[in-house]
Amino acid sequence: MSLAQVRNRMMDLNFRGMLPIVEGVIDRIQKGELHVTEALDLLLENEWSYRQERATVTRKIRSKIRSGASLEEFDLTLARGISKADLKELAQFEWCDQGKPVIFIGPTGIGKSYLARSLGLLACERGKTSLFLTITDFLENQTIARSCNGYLKFRERLVRPDILILDDLGMRKFSSQEAEDLRDVVELRSYGKSTIITTQLPTDHWSEVIGDEIIRDALIDRLVPTGRIIEMDGPSYRPQLNKKLEKKTAKK
Repeated sequence: MSLAQVRNRMMDLNFRGMLPIVEGVIDRIQKGELHVTEALDLLLENEWSYRQERATVTRKIRSKIRSGASLEEFDLTLARGISKADLKELAQFEWCDQGKPVIFIGPTGIGKSYLARSLGLLACERGKTSLFLTITDFLENQTIARSCNGYLKFRERLVRPDILILDDLGMRKFSSQEAEDLRDVVELRSYGKSTIITTQLPTDHWSEVIGDEIIRDALIDRLVPTGRIIEMDGPSYRPQLNKKLEKKTAKK
């Protein structure tokens, strides 16, 4: 079998990770630099790495998380109520493995959404699945799903990923049906799946957006007792971010 035939067969079998190195591997075998088993190991390792990278990219795309967020890039020079130890603990994902929720509470611009996005993207790199929705997106999709009898499908989409990120709870008030659907999703996820919520409102102020006391208490009961609550405080980080962007633009 010629090299061209080998490459074509690899294409047919979708062994795209092996393709870039197969010619070099065959050449090294012919020169006696590689044993056959070593060559196979090299080819398989390259294929495995390629498929892992592809799977990670796919998970990130499906997560709907905007790129550019990283725990390593989170600026700890400004006091924001979260420490390096906190970030290290979150990055270990024990909370996710145990299906526990995480709630980031703090004023606007403090970095809550950035941390949530960072954890979602890192989870994708660790082989887990994530899905990011702003509360506005959640409510709009919920309305559409209810109007076309597609709620069960919508709920399944939100229950399926290892981590569901609901960003900016408190931006809109919930009707009783919207609040019940949120509680429904969170309750189903409480059986082994993690939910991250970012909000400006401490849980004892959620009555400002969820008026139904029974639904609100049921929702909080699924989140708070077992959840990791991180209360952040300090000035908005956006002015610092704008300065960094200005410096990058100036260098160009």
